[in-house]
Amino acid sequence: MPPALRTFDTPRATVAIGFVTGMLSGFAARGRDAKPLLDAAGIAPATLADLRGRVPLTSYAALYNAVVREMDDEGFGLFSVRLRTGMLEFLARGLIGARDLGEALARAARFFALVLPDLTLSIVEDEVSARLEIAEAGTAWPAVNDPRRVFAFEWCLRLLHGLSCWLVGRSLALESVQFPYAKPPQAADYPLIYTEHPHFGGEVLIARLHKNLLALPLRRDQESVAAFLEGGPGKIAMLYRRDHELVRQIRDILATSLDEALSLQDVADRLHLSLRTVQRRLKQEGSSFRAVKAALRRNKALAIMESSSQPVAAVAAELGYTETSAFFRAFVGWTGEAPSTYRRRLRSLTP
Repeated sequence: MPPALRTFDTPRATVAIGFVTGMLSGFAARGRDAKPLLDAAGIAPATLADLRGRVPLTSYAALYNAVVREMDDEGFGLFSVRLRTGMLEFLARGLIGARDLGEALARAARFFALVLPDLTLSIVEDEVSARLEIAEAGTAWPAVNDPRRVFAFEWCLRLLHGLSCWLVGRSLALESVQFPYAKPPQAADYPLIYTEHPHFGGEVLIARLHKNLLALPLRRDQESVAAFLEGGPGKIAMLYRRDHELVRQIRDILATSLDEALSLQDVADRLHLSLRTVQRRLKQEGSSFRAVKAALRRNKALAIMESSSQPVAAVAAELGYTETSAFFRAFVGWTGEAPSTYRRRLRSLTP
């Protein structure tokens, strides 16, 4: 096979070993032997000693579920209290019915205040951005860079971000994240999992996202919770990642040909894969062709609206919309504002 096509041979995303050892750090601190759990997940115990090692995402999710079952703790033994099995379901059901994402996150903050004394969650807004702040409330960990503390913050961010994306039915971009510890060995994966702009140091975790995203309406109901939880709490590790292999490949193809209105069959042909294979792998990665195209259009639309004076109709055509009205509806869904309103507001903030 020609070298240019070899990237299509890896259908599964992988996880740096630092995330595995972090997840097991609370288990190990209690003197428990992780070997049976690693074996069951298909992870060789010797891999833990290789700082450059990687494991398939599916194996990581299987280990996630195994640790939770073994400890009856969805917090992996990282905290001063156990988060008993069912915590994620209870949280998800408690957020449904909120007016919008902002209210849902406020509910999540109150939930954590009740069940998790070691961390506090707050949402702070300014004129443009919203900050999701996660702070250490006690002295649960002996050192700033303790693996348990590092993974605790990572776990909390992934949980809240994954839940938020699921609630609104779309991926939500984190503009930047400030992590409250030194740069860990697995930091090379952070741009792929969290944000292209990770920073380290400081006293609290600060994840920034566009303020308008807090106004997004929730798209889920109680009946959808069961499907979301299928596969156990470990499924949260597989959703809304930025490093899905096939998703990234499709995004790269569409990025240079949005105006061509490529179909999924067209993309499958360029990947030298069958249509059925592409559909199956997209489903495995928790995405769809429509979702990939929508996310790409959104990012490009925001970039154009922020940096140019093109008429809205011209932007719509450049992004492959056959009708300006369809672009208008999509833009309102992304930002909560009409394109012209969004552009005027940004310009009013520019000195």
